[in-house]
Formats: sequence, structure tokens, C-alpha cells
Amino acid sequence: MHLDIKNLTPSERYELVGKLIEEIKLRKYSFQTGKAYISVVKRFLKSGKSSRDFLLSYSNKSRSTIRQAYFALKFFYENVLHERFNEKIPLVKKKVKLPIVLSREEISKMIEIMGNIKHRLILMFLYYAGLRLDEVVNLRWQDIDFDRDVIHIKKSKGEKERVVFLHPKLRGLLELYGIKKYGLVFRSQRGSKYNKRTVQQIVRNAAEKAGIKKKVTPHVLRHSFATHLLEGGANIRYIQQLLGHKNLKSTQIYTHVANKDIKKLANLL
Repeated sequence: MHLDIKNLTPSERYELVGKLIEEIKLRKYSFQTGKAYISVVKRFLKSGKSSRDFLLSYSNKSRSTIRQAYFALKFFYENVLHERFNEKIPLVKKKVKLPIVLSREEISKMIEIMGNIKHRLILMFLYYAGLRLDEVVNLRWQDIDFDRDVIHIKKSKGEKERVVFLHPKLRGLLELYGIKKYGLVFRSQRGSKYNKRTVQQIVRNAAEKAGIKKKVTPHVLRHSFATHLLEGGANIRYIQQLLGHKNLKSTQIYTHVANKDIKKLANLL
């Protein structure tokens, strides 16, 4: 269908957004991606602008925002309107940003300084298992195989399941915490699933108490997990599997921050 943006009625815009939501759900896109695409398309439909003029209005935005707007419109045209998206604007490359990594000593200090055993466990799952924030709050007791010392990650990014090792230190604290057979590992005082913002605050508080000046987020502990494995001599392919990266390029970013080889170069001087 050919879309005449300027003459769309409110009901027609509402119908198109509804179809967009259906297509996003069918492809099981993440909540964050779906929310972003819907927001962009709503603004586009209200703007009355051509797709090119609309994208040009993003020219003063960040690289990631421009890319997101472009792919949102591309998705909308191809999957809702069933039209070819012909815009050939020079797509700004995503800026490569090196991850923040903590030292082993900083990680240990963050964990040891937390008096609350549940909060300490959250930090340990982020670091000793390299879990994402979503994976921690969705983790269930039945996902932890204590006989084989592995954790089966089922609710992962892109719905790609994977298995990671259960570190002895993590297992020891879980036994102290109290192992159960079923249900969520982490629940709030009201018995509901842990809020992601709560986990982020736990990490920030631990970093502040440990006197760490870097900006520490849950993902920084995952970055540190991967970097420390690489520095310890682990094969990058195994690290890719543990992190659940589809593309090896995503894992190779850690070769830029691992200091094992950097130290060797320093010794040449």
C-alpha cells in the first residue's frame, strides 16, 4: 500500500501502529526494541513528512539514535506497508566503544563489602556466571543443575539458550542462601520478581562502598567476567559461547581491553 503521510486520519494512524505492534510480536523482538520502533513510527506518522525528511530531522542526534530511526522505518515499510524502503542515506556507523572493566581486586571488594546475602549473590551471578541483567532477574532454581555444576540460561537475549558453569564460590553462597527446587531465585520482599532498577542500584551501591570511581553497571561485571577469562588464557570461542554472542566480533572487543598481551609489549621496553 502506498502511504500518504500528510492525509492520514487519526484512526488510520492508530490502525497502522496496531499492525506494527503485531509484526513486532510475531518476530518476538525485545521489549526495548519494540518500544523504540513504535515510538519512532508514531512520530513519523504524526510528522506528515516524507521518510527522507523525517530522517533528516534526526541529523543532530547521536549515531545510535539515527540508526534506530532508520531501521524502525525500514521495518515499518517492509513488514507493515509491504513496500520497499528505498532511502539510501549514508548510514552512520556505530561508534565502537571499549567496555569498562574492573580488576579482580575491585570485584572481590564489591562482593565482600555487601552484607546482604541476596545482594551479594546478585553481584556474583553477574560476575562469576557473566549473566545479563535480564537473565539474573528471570533466573529460576530449576535452571541451576547442582549435579553437573552448570546453569542453563533459558530466558536470554534473542531467545538463544546457553549453558554456563556454576562457579564453586557461587555454589557455596547459594547453599548458604538456601537452595529451593522451583521458582525465581531472586524475589522482592513482596514476593514478586526483582525490579531491574533495584539490581542496578545494588551494583551502584556496592561500587560506591568499595570506593570505585568508575561508572559501574551490571553489564560492567559481565564485561569483567569475559576479560578476566581472556586474560587467564581461555579460548575466545569458549568465551563467545559462555556470553551467548551470535557473532564472534562481539566477543573480540575484549581483546582490546585484556591486559595480558599489553603487559608483554610493555616488557619489550
